[in-house]
Amino acid sequence: MRISSGKSLEPINKKKLAIQFILLFGVISAFGDITYEGAQSVYGPYLGYLGASASAVGIITGLGGFLGYALRLVSGYFIDRTQKYWFITILGYGMLITVPLLAIAGKWQLAALLIIIERSGKAIRSPGKDTMLSHATKQVGTGLGFGLHEALDQMGAFIGPLIFTTSLAITGGFKQGFTVMWVPAILTIVIAFYVRHKVPEPKILEENLSDAKSAKSLTNSQESLPKIFWVYAVFTFVSVMGFANYQIISYHLQVQKVIPEAQIPTLYAVAMAIAAITALIIGKTYDKVGFGALMVVPILTLPIGFLGFSQSSLWVIIAVVLWGAVTGTQETIMRAAIADITTINNRGKAYGIFNTIYGLALLISGVAMGFLYQYSIPFLTGYIVLIELLAVVAFAVFYQSITKYRSLNP
Repeated sequence: MRISSGKSLEPINKKKLAIQFILLFGVISAFGDITYEGAQSVYGPYLGYLGASASAVGIITGLGGFLGYALRLVSGYFIDRTQKYWFITILGYGMLITVPLLAIAGKWQLAALLIIIERSGKAIRSPGKDTMLSHATKQVGTGLGFGLHEALDQMGAFIGPLIFTTSLAITGGFKQGFTVMWVPAILTIVIAFYVRHKVPEPKILEENLSDAKSAKSLTNSQESLPKIFWVYAVFTFVSVMGFANYQIISYHLQVQKVIPEAQIPTLYAVAMAIAAITALIIGKTYDKVGFGALMVVPILTLPIGFLGFSQSSLWVIIAVVLWGAVTGTQETIMRAAIADITTINNRGKAYGIFNTIYGLALLISGVAMGFLYQYSIPFLTGYIVLIELLAVVAFAVFYQSITKYRSLNP
């Protein structure tokens, strides 16, 4: 079945097509994740191998994370204005070719540039991808829909690091792992073109749904974002600002020799498997209990500061499991919540702003933790604890605000 904006579908066919679209986009994301998540699993050690310091790794990954989200503001705005969802999304996926090019990066400065370009590609494609998915998820439940997509997405994130584990175990180097990434990078682009042909106008999957009308009740205008969106953005910013990225954790594992270097990408694969399982569970939970499920984020993030930077391999493994659970939660219900508090017409902009705020938090987190790691690990741990306690307060304000709004606007 192929649809366009000019063709009407029966509700049952829309639901079936929506499920197909979610699963197919999950396949796109899976191959994309094999490419860049595989690389992400060794960015820290690889930059260290090329001569970068801990602070340099923190700045590079923090800046890459920031651009990987901040540029979504521009992308999201452009998408809302032009409705060119697919063009921008496929353009962003095309920038995945920088990952296999890392195989020929002989200096950490060049590797840093390629990493930043790869992160920028993610920024360009994400608002379009999230907006198109949000239309489809309205047919099955936003939590479950994003959870299904994220589970497939994380399958790729599980496989990618294992490729580097194999490369390091067999060759003892990174080059071969990066070279293999040509295959999933190209497949990602090919499959994206196929799905675009099959569903060129995903917005039709949400049009005339009662859920879309419900979302509109949260705002007085299709052009402006509701106040509750900004309250939610504050909670997102604070909670993510205390979330340690895997590059800093993996740098610690390599420098302190907590575990063998070849096992570092394997741990990342474990984290991605946990993220996939968590996505399905938390997505369904979100559809049942609503925004209260978001409280999981600061609760699970807080212990990572104590465990992830210890000298115990057991504590580190537990930290990585928690890290994967937080990642799965962030990528699932944090995105689903945006679809539930915005209208169909301003969602691209909403995702752009949301991800810019998310990226700014990642930048602050990466830079702060990189410098704190060099200065004092106890200070780094204290920073995480303080920020996540503030996140609990921010969540309480958000939850009270949305509860009050709904009581006044039944």
